[in-house]
Amino acid sequence: MNGPHDRKFGRIHSREILTSDLDAVADLLTKAFGYSREYFPQLLETLTHHPTPSGFPKYGYALLSDDRIVGVILLIFSTVRSGASRCIRCHVTAWSVDPPYRPYAAMFFSKALGHKDVTYLNVLNIPETLPFIKLQGFSKFTDGQFAAIPLLSRGSNEARTQLVPADAVSNTNVNAFEQELLLAHRNYGCVSLWCVTQESANPFIFQPRRFKGTIPGVQLVYCRHVEDFVRFARPIGLFLAMRGMFFVSINCNGPIPGLRGRYFTGARSLYFKGPLPQIGDLAYTQTVMHSQPRRALWSR
Repeated sequence: MNGPHDRKFGRIHSREILTSDLDAVADLLTKAFGYSREYFPQLLETLTHHPTPSGFPKYGYALLSDDRIVGVILLIFSTVRSGASRCIRCHVTAWSVDPPYRPYAAMFFSKALGHKDVTYLNVLNIPETLPFIKLQGFSKFTDGQFAAIPLLSRGSNEARTQLVPADAVSNTNVNAFEQELLLAHRNYGCVSLWCVTQESANPFIFQPRRFKGTIPGVQLVYCRHVEDFVRFARPIGLFLAMRGMFFVSINCNGPIPGLRGRYFTGARSLYFKGPLPQIGDLAYTQTVMHSQPRRALWSR
């Protein structure tokens, strides 16, 4: 975006966020959102080490008046899996424009979200932002969450299913991309594991969370297909129950056949723009990547 020169505001333009911008970006977002002063610097540090796909911005875009940053949109670009192929997905993380410059906001955001063949994902659908994201072309793709009790589910008929940590499977037996995905999310504080049978190794990532602020459980962050979770529900449920976690939250559009639990309509609905994303995949999203350090759940 190379806007006109405004007598009041100077030359209005946009560009990718640079490393030298990070302090100013953190200050602007901290003032806009009211978070602790540590939050956005820590998030930006996480993005610095994130394996951003070549050709896409590391942090997102900045709106400038002359040389001063007056608006920001943080974007997390990642390589993800779609069926047997890989594609680019972008989690739209946080955005803000200083009040005097908001007439330029729509044009700024539209350009920032204009990469072709990219799936844009919004998982933090704050009610006040819904009119904006719909105006930018986002559509709902999940309408609620299913709170499953996997220990009570029918689960797999596999004679033997072994659950092993992300780093305990031979690299020759697993998909290298998924191995990297599991290890990265383990470092974010997630539970990353493989359900191994005689035929295959099946990846799963869960993020510890508390339902209603008090009840311990996990959020499903990644699996190839939700049907895979149904298949291995009982061994996964036993693993989690032994660590005091009995509930698994799954973004979806209704009750999931084969799972015991309850569906909550309208809970944490997800929105997308571009190619349709896969249900059951929240990898490399802000709340997953930037969570508080947690006690390791795997005891060897």
